[in-house]
Amino acid sequence: MTVFARADRRLVLRLALGLAAAIVLGVPFLLLALLVRDSWSPLIDLDTSVANRMHVVAVDHHWLVTLLKAISDVFDPITFRVVTTILAALLFWRGRRRLAIWTLVTIWGAALLGVLLKVVVNRARPDLVDAVATAPGRSFPSGHALNSTVGCAVLLLLVTPLLSRWWRAVAIAVAILIPLVVAFARVGLGVHYLSDVVAGMLLGLGWVVVTAAAFEAWRRDVGLPPAPPTEAEPELGRDVPEPEPGDLREPSGG
Repeated sequence: MTVFARADRRLVLRLALGLAAAIVLGVPFLLLALLVRDSWSPLIDLDTSVANRMHVVAVDHHWLVTLLKAISDVFDPITFRVVTTILAALLFWRGRRRLAIWTLVTIWGAALLGVLLKVVVNRARPDLVDAVATAPGRSFPSGHALNSTVGCAVLLLLVTPLLSRWWRAVAIAVAILIPLVVAFARVGLGVHYLSDVVAGMLLGLGWVVVTAAAFEAWRRDVGLPPAPPTEAEPELGRDVPEPEPGDLREPSGG
């Protein structure tokens, strides 16, 4: 089998897995969105119950409210947008134009997607007596959960080629932990329902899978071999220049 054929097979497999993952993540999100929009009683009851229980805990523990507000502020969507935009600018400067474009499209596309879906679903935020926090806009999906998931996934894919095996494991653990903590903070502060943050994380993962699969096809179009599943561009760690448009070359093995 030629190197080209092996690369083609790896690309097809990656794109197929990406499509399957997007479907697996997209179906639950769409189901949640439809159930929320139709005010399905079991889901509304669950959301209300969790919101009320968390609110009781928050009201009785002011230190927890302070901590959850700090988490929400530190991992605000704008934080991820600023950090990834700066990294994209650095990638442009280093000649990694395609990877920079993928970074910008993924992070800012998620922001636009979240805003549009909030308008479509049009869910009000929790209405709690003696609320410990407030937030503007609509509730579904959670912008914090969505953008922290997308931001962490993008940063993970960007830095993985530069890390040793041990630090990669640490980075993956942190990238998983941050969105979960952010989701807990938003529910704990009473500004989102449980289904809001779950939907935000599902949407975020699905969006990254879709854009990463598109980026893989883009890499193959310019003659680069498929990247490992946990890396957006493995050449980052070896400082290999990006092919110029039209400079198609047979991908190497590996």
